[in-house]
Order: sequence, then structure tokens, then C-alpha cells
Amino acid sequence: MGSHATLTVPTPERMGRLGRELAALLRPGDLVLLSGELGAGKTTLTRGLGEGLQVRGAVTSPTFVIARVHPSLVGGPALVHVDAYRLGGDLDEMEDLDLDVSLPESVVVVEWGEGKVERLSEDRLEVRIERAIGDTAGEDHDPRRVVLTGIGPRWAGVALAELG
Repeated sequence: MGSHATLTVPTPERMGRLGRELAALLRPGDLVLLSGELGAGKTTLTRGLGEGLQVRGAVTSPTFVIARVHPSLVGGPALVHVDAYRLGGDLDEMEDLDLDVSLPESVVVVEWGEGKVERLSEDRLEVRIERAIGDTAGEDHDPRRVVLTGIGPRWAGVALAELG
């Protein structure tokens, strides 16, 4: 159950636009799992999501705070941006993060969450960002391959392939 798409994203600007387009598909309670190496474009994508959801505050990598809440400016869902890189175990401790926000009413984006957040929800959107070509690491303008996988009933029939 769910849907799947693979997109080639040539530039960081396009990655931001993909985030804005993706935001249009998201609903309160959605869990988005972002994976990809450092510098792959996870924060750029999340910044686009924040723009699309019209939330307050600059979306930056939440590395030092583990989670950052961006309230909606337009009465929509808040964006909760979580960096699970330094969280041990799974995210049962999500409540321990003391977020002043209800997760079912928010869009939750988790970086480095593989193996930690899957049990939070049977429905999730997994977004994997890969460098599309060989060893040009360090270049900001090499294309990315973005693999979108919608898991669970929430994503059945969602036309992810129409993004981009």
C-alpha cells in the first residue's frame, strides 16, 4: 500500500521547490522521514516544506536542539523539524522532547530517523536524497536523485510521481 516516485533534482533551487510542492500534499499528522548523507539537501528540502506550509521562522538544521517547532502563520499545521542523529533508541521519547505542540496536528519531518521513528506511525512518507552521479562530492550543483516512498493507507493513491 502506498505510492512511489523517483525524481532527479538538478539544483538546490529545484530541491526547495520540490519541498514547496510536497507541502501541498501534506496534512496534519503526517510523518516525513528524510534520509541522505550530510550535504545531500535535506535541510534545503525542509526549508521548502516550511515555505509551502507557511510557517514562522527560518528552517535550519536542528542539530543542536534536536527538535524545532515552526508554528503556522496561516492557521495550518505547525512544522516540527526533528534531528534524530543524536537521539538514542527509538522515538518513544518524542514526548520527552517537550514540544509545545500536538504531533497529530503537526507535520513532523525527521532527519536521520531510520530505525527510530517507524513505529510512531504506520503511515509515513520516506524521502531519500542521493547524489545522482559518481564522486563529485563537495560540489553544490551536482544533481540529486530523490526517492519518495509513501507507506501506509494515508499514501495510497497519492500521486507522488506528479511532483517535479
